[in-house]
Amino acid sequence: MPPAAATTRAAMPLPPPAISAGVAAASGGYSIASVIRALSVCTTIDQIKQIHAHIWRTKLDHRSYSLLFDLVLSYSSLSLSYAISVFSSMHSPPPSHLFNRLLRQLSRSGEPSSALLFYRRIRDAGGLLDEYSFPPLLKAAAKVSTLVEGMEIHGVAVKLGSVSDPFVETCLMGMYTSCDRVADARKVFDRMAHRDVVSWNAMIDGYCRRGILDEAFKLFEEMKNSNVMPDEIILCNIVSACGRVKNLNYSKAVHRFIIENKVKMDAYLLSALVTMYAGTGCMDMAQQLFAKMPERNLIVSTAMVSGFSRAGRIDDARAIFCQMEEKDLVCWSAMISGYAENDRPEEALRIFEEMLALGINPDQITMLSVISACANLGTMDKANSVHSCIDHYELGSELPINNALIDMYAKCGSLERARDVFEKMPRRNVTSWTSMINAFAMHGESTDALSLFARLKEEKIEPNGVTFLAVLYACNHAGFVEEGKMIFASMVDEYDIAPKHEHYGCMVDLLGRANRLREALDLIESMPMASNVIIWGSLMSACRIHDEFELGELAAKRVLDLEPRHGGALVILSNIYAREQRWDDARNIRQLMEEKGVVKDKGISQIDPNGKTREKHEQSDKIYSKLDSMRVYKWK
Repeated sequence: MPPAAATTRAAMPLPPPAISAGVAAASGGYSIASVIRALSVCTTIDQIKQIHAHIWRTKLDHRSYSLLFDLVLSYSSLSLSYAISVFSSMHSPPPSHLFNRLLRQLSRSGEPSSALLFYRRIRDAGGLLDEYSFPPLLKAAAKVSTLVEGMEIHGVAVKLGSVSDPFVETCLMGMYTSCDRVADARKVFDRMAHRDVVSWNAMIDGYCRRGILDEAFKLFEEMKNSNVMPDEIILCNIVSACGRVKNLNYSKAVHRFIIENKVKMDAYLLSALVTMYAGTGCMDMAQQLFAKMPERNLIVSTAMVSGFSRAGRIDDARAIFCQMEEKDLVCWSAMISGYAENDRPEEALRIFEEMLALGINPDQITMLSVISACANLGTMDKANSVHSCIDHYELGSELPINNALIDMYAKCGSLERARDVFEKMPRRNVTSWTSMINAFAMHGESTDALSLFARLKEEKIEPNGVTFLAVLYACNHAGFVEEGKMIFASMVDEYDIAPKHEHYGCMVDLLGRANRLREALDLIESMPMASNVIIWGSLMSACRIHDEFELGELAAKRVLDLEPRHGGALVILSNIYAREQRWDDARNIRQLMEEKGVVKDKGISQIDPNGKTREKHEQSDKIYSKLDSMRVYKWK
């Protein structure tokens, strides 16, 4: 029927069904047969409601209600609440195949809890459930994560003998997994007499969603050894899990299984493989698979940008980024983060400005990368602009943002702005305190750093290993040897924090600067773990400063044992030999450096003339020439 005709008919009242006079008199004017005939020709909701009214007024039996209920369910445009009201007005519940249809629709609706409420009405009305009733009920319980109702439905299924149905068992696993009872889901799985690919997928997916990835891998291996072949859905889950744990060897084994078994590479599986390799850092393989994709979606392209960035291939990341026709906030944030993490802060800020120009509003994750880039750049004008942007987008109340701002201002040279952010914070965590202590230490305000640490302890904030590192750094800068020793000891004695290489390195540097070199050596030898190049290098540098040649030689040799091409150690060792007039040894070291092409790395400083960051002044040659003319020697 054309739309216009359908509309016209919907507006017309439905005529009373034709009935015989005898039957009409016996039934108040309407017979069951005539009502059933009228229902069978209904084509609109208004007509159904008219028949419903007739049935209610004439009190016809449940057969009319059952047909009405069936017809109501066939109209998807009719509200589910009306179907429930029809059910409630029935003298006796309809057959299970009818209310099972409503259970399925309610379970799939935006309010799955209504399926559980309808289940209560069915039970109260004496309705008989069957094996087809339980899957939609268990799916509804899973969606709202209601364990109590789910377990009750499980009990009813056991009582009615439906629990051994594979569909019911699979839905039970989904319900228990959604309610964070993965062990109970596994019990259901282990008791299953027959496990099809759907059952295996339900259990593997449950492990993956709950982050129990080792068990997911074990179950996948068990499945491969059974007679059930994993499908694309299971393989997508396993491939995604491989990317999360970043286990490249197992990732390659799964990929090899897919190839050997000639699994069809659909778009989802191919995307998962690209994301997996990008997540594990195998960018060459990720790029090969990415090139094979006929259509590249936003998610997989963003994964490639992030993967290349983490691998240090930032130009490749930018190439993918520029090829993308569609970019969302996540993609822009990945590109900004990539530049920030690869020590290219100016490009990070430039990309951020492009994003804002397109009208894309940043979130907390974006701004954290921008703040990091600004901190690495170290310029106050950029810092002020970034802070203004944070206020504009109302992100200034976020705790991680404020913690990052403290670090940014400290690195940009404004201790007062860092302190202002800290004092105005509505709430603070240990990272906030640590950032401020580190800011004081960075600016040589060691006394303020120790005072803030004491205030932290007064406010019952539990310091962590990073906090102690910041405090020891402050002691190091000021030469507070005794304070540093007490703080170092309190890590273990008061807070049960095991010192790491960084803490030992800070203490060795502190003792070395104070010319307590033997004490520094004793500390190194007492370490529960092997020392590293940095720690021996700190002792070596202290020995050079304090003309302790014998111990300096020992430290330099330890450095070279760990890193044979360490230019600084070779230079210091050569100088020690020269000072001791051991010319042959000095000559051998220099010759060794020439043979291996070892040179001592030169230091680099950044300057910010006229708001533009440079590593070399544009007139540096003239400056050095002027210094030469003044007979002032420059450092090489």
